[in-house]
Amino acid sequence: MITKSIPLPAILSAHAAWLEKTAGGQRADLSGTTLNDTDLAGANLRLALLAGATLLDANLAGADLSGADLEDADLQRANLAGADLSGATLAQAEFSGAVLDGANLSEITAVNAHFRNTRLSKARMLEAQVNESTFRQAIAPGASFHHTRFYNVDFSEARLEEAIFYHARAQHSRFLGIAGFGASFAGAKIDHCDFSRAILTGAKFAHAELVQTIFRNADLRDCDFREAHVRGGDFSRAVLTGARFQGAKLVMADFRGSNLRGARELVCEQLSQALTDLNTILPNGDHGPYLRHSGAEKPR
Repeated sequence: MITKSIPLPAILSAHAAWLEKTAGGQRADLSGTTLNDTDLAGANLRLALLAGATLLDANLAGADLSGADLEDADLQRANLAGADLSGATLAQAEFSGAVLDGANLSEITAVNAHFRNTRLSKARMLEAQVNESTFRQAIAPGASFHHTRFYNVDFSEARLEEAIFYHARAQHSRFLGIAGFGASFAGAKIDHCDFSRAILTGAKFAHAELVQTIFRNADLRDCDFREAHVRGGDFSRAVLTGARFQGAKLVMADFRGSNLRGARELVCEQLSQALTDLNTILPNGDHGPYLRHSGAEKPR
């Protein structure tokens, strides 16, 4: 491996030769180095060792960091727009304030990583494993999180408009106050997560499994819950006007105090399995609780 005393251009050149398996090639080892403000746009750092490196405000736009070891690396405010970090190790990595618009973070492993205030517009994070990490106030409209597993992850106050969590799995994670207009959680498994105060107008939860998930005070207007399997969960004071529920299972879903005015495709059996009270506004505009065979499940 290349020692850190060698000039950076020589390290990159030898690393390229190592990747090509040609004579004189050596893997880049930049672990623990300080590379603040360094221009590495388009650099090929695939499989490089950058554990503990400091890259504050560095320019890594379009760089190839796939498979790189970025454990404990500090990339605050770095420009990683369009960069490839697929398969990288990001344990304890710091990306707060960084730009990752259009970046590829598929198959990353991130434990206790920080993406606070990070820009992730249209970024891809497919089939990743993310644990004990934060995306608080991240700006990620149109980002893709297909099949990614999140455990104890904080997305509070993040912008997730049109983001896609198709078949993702989120456990014990927080989506408090997110802006998620048009986001898709179709086919996702969401287990003991908190969407309190989230703005999810037009979001898709079709075929999702929602286990003891909190939507307290959330804006769920025109959401799609068709064929969703809702087990428990708190929808108190949520607004669900115009939401669709065809084929959804709503076992012990708590709609006490929620607004279901104009909610579509609900049937007697569904509302009978849910919890409603005097403060529930039923699909026909009447106040609850829902009475079996009352017809209140039908919008006027």
